[in-house]
Amino acid sequence: MTRLPAALLTISLAATALPAAAQLRQQPDLTLAAANRLASGAIEACRRQGRDIVVAVLDRGGNLVALQRADTVGPHNTEAARRKAYTALSTRSSTFELARKAAAPDARNLATLPELLLLGGGLPLLAQGQPVGAIGVAGGGGAVNDDACARAAIAAVPELD
Repeated sequence: MTRLPAALLTISLAATALPAAAQLRQQPDLTLAAANRLASGAIEACRRQGRDIVVAVLDRGGNLVALQRADTVGPHNTEAARRKAYTALSTRSSTFELARKAAAPDARNLATLPELLLLGGGLPLLAQGQPVGAIGVAGGGGAVNDDACARAAIAAVPELD
């Protein structure tokens, strides 16, 4: 049996490990602090307009990270906010735009998927071009208002694209 010199063996092992390491992606993560800033920012943006909302923030895996609700918002809005965030995360698109696109005859089946909610107020969250989660706003008196409050919250967090 031929023995390899130790230096050659080390190089050989490093070369075989390189492809495995190259397959792992480096991605930014949504922190609890950032999720809470987003939720508070959305609540405050709507409050300045005299609107009370619920806001849900999910991480890239669809896990609920933050949920805030104004005192006077109806209970159905909590689930609506979460589902808007989930829809934005899942489709990587604004739920406001998605709802408009779903009105086309060839896209109407989107409305039949049980977990998706095609109402404005859900936006994907990107950091360094990578998806890190989503925000969903509900209860602000319509899709345009919910969408605007979600956008205002994102604009107030400089780490997000």
